[in-house]
Amino acid sequence: VQLIESGGGLVESGGSLRLSCVASGSRFSINEMRWYRQAPGKQRELVAGITSAGNTNYADSVKGRFTISTDNGKKTSYLQMSSLKPEDTAVYTCYADVNDYRDWGRYDSWGQGTQVTVAS
Repeated sequence: VQLIESGGGLVESGGSLRLSCVASGSRFSINEMRWYRQAPGKQRELVAGITSAGNTNYADSVKGRFTISTDNGKKTSYLQMSSLKPEDTAVYTCYADVNDYRDWGRYDSWGQGTQVTVAS
């Protein structure tokens, strides 16, 4: 399963961006999708996650500003980011917990990442 992110870019402080993550492949389902981010010199952190049942969780630093959603029919995850701050600047990477029905395995799948830069 391949994950492809899009939607990153440069935005001014207080602005908004929407990231998308599309999962492609054959004969699979997704248990959970998450967004992580890593800023220069910092450890990767979990930003938000959503299960196939629609349960969500957020890092405290983004609660009330970011919203994660999915379109399971298209196996796509979205991260709507509002009221962006310079400290949100990071590479944002999509993750999926995947059931692969070709071999009945369960795998972690990662995207390549997309840069989000918030100018002050």
